[in-house]
Amino acid sequence: MLGGLAADALALPPRFPKLLVLVVLEQLRPDHLDAVASQFRPGGLRRLLYKGSQFPDCRHLASTFSASSVATLATGAWPSQHGIVAGTWYDPATKKTVSASSEALLATTLCEQVAADRRNRVFVVSMDMSLGSLFAGTRQARLFWMDQRGRFATLGETPDWLANFNNVHSIEDARNAKWMAIGARSGAPPLRTLTFDPQHPQEFLALYKASPFCQEAQFVFLNELIAREQIGEGSTFDFVCLLAGSSSLLGYETGGGSPLMQQMTLQLDRHLEFLLDHLNAVPGENAFNLVLAGAHGAPPAPSPELRPRLAVNGERVAQFVDHTLTVTGAGHVSRYLYPFLYLDSSGFRDPEPIRVAAGRAALEQAAIAGYYTAGGACSTHDGWETRFRNSFHPKRSGDVMLSYRPEYVEDYGQEQGISYGSLYNYDVRVPLCFYGPQFRAGVFEGPVESVDLAPTLARAMGVAQPSSATGRVLAEAFAE
Repeated sequence: MLGGLAADALALPPRFPKLLVLVVLEQLRPDHLDAVASQFRPGGLRRLLYKGSQFPDCRHLASTFSASSVATLATGAWPSQHGIVAGTWYDPATKKTVSASSEALLATTLCEQVAADRRNRVFVVSMDMSLGSLFAGTRQARLFWMDQRGRFATLGETPDWLANFNNVHSIEDARNAKWMAIGARSGAPPLRTLTFDPQHPQEFLALYKASPFCQEAQFVFLNELIAREQIGEGSTFDFVCLLAGSSSLLGYETGGGSPLMQQMTLQLDRHLEFLLDHLNAVPGENAFNLVLAGAHGAPPAPSPELRPRLAVNGERVAQFVDHTLTVTGAGHVSRYLYPFLYLDSSGFRDPEPIRVAAGRAALEQAAIAGYYTAGGACSTHDGWETRFRNSFHPKRSGDVMLSYRPEYVEDYGQEQGISYGSLYNYDVRVPLCFYGPQFRAGVFEGPVESVDLAPTLARAMGVAQPSSATGRVLAEAFAE
């Protein structure tokens, strides 16, 4: 009798569904949904947006690098707290570039909070191992990612079904595949062909990962994982996150205004319908919640005639700032790693005047819109100052953070594509939607923030918020 009471005490409270699935699109803008909403199928995005709690104006009020945004969603904190200020940053002490990683994360994650109860299970599926481990923040989460051969891999013990899945769903099937538009007429040309050249296999892999074929593979794998591991069917709680990265890679290549991005959104609609149908069957319609979040947006790609002006050579900006400082005897630039200037101000008691001088020198360049220093000096005193402050970590962001003008992008010498990381609305604004028995239908037009996701999901799952979370629980989304 006592044993039965103990088991009941350990069981999940009945008001909590046994499964929460979080789908994060690394690159997704609200206008991408609006542009093709009339073509959504009844069971995919239409079901989520009209039967769930929709927040079309979720704002990532900080620099919008993929690693920074994913870390913010995972921790409920801004880069100024969690420390992932970009995909890479410079360490003046070692004079080396540091890459974003779970080891560099300075805050606990939502996955850690869920996994703190060893009865719970946590799974993270990602295209990239480093981003997946960054979101997880704990080795207690089962991590799966796509390797350089396009096959899914994992750490630790490999499940029996994984090898067979990779064989059945081989990337080789996508060689020379034609990407057709949704609803394309018979005989219409493909939007893109995934050309395979045995002499250059990495070019095919890049095409594949930035295509709906790869996006579909991620959703198919997620469904397989849920079925094979019987996720959501046990007596305790399961949390699963998919970091779908194909749209981010496509956006990096084509920009946020490309028609291919709209087609990718329509493909997403089909994949979500497939996932929701699977979940409605097992574990059952009222046994799960599904949350859709965007990590960041993307600027439009500069047109060929405008690219010479809009693509910024950051090193030239840094050289101009260095020359200005050197002439005045006020230190010099040690390193520029977009968007951070690292200065050498040795011999000066107070480095802040040198930082301000560097920021003002940068403003003389036509491409520079603003700056923020390690001492808190900012070229503007409005909402943009908040975005600068949220982005800046005192030990990792160097001395000065620069912001380019709208639609200007960092030039990486490729003469195409865009850069992520800006503070502008095309990068900052993302959609957010909660669907399931815990949430009510409604559209909430007021702005919310991406740091609100982790506290809200913590509340939905009945766990503590991550340690550094600064967001609020979106109580208006809950049914009760």
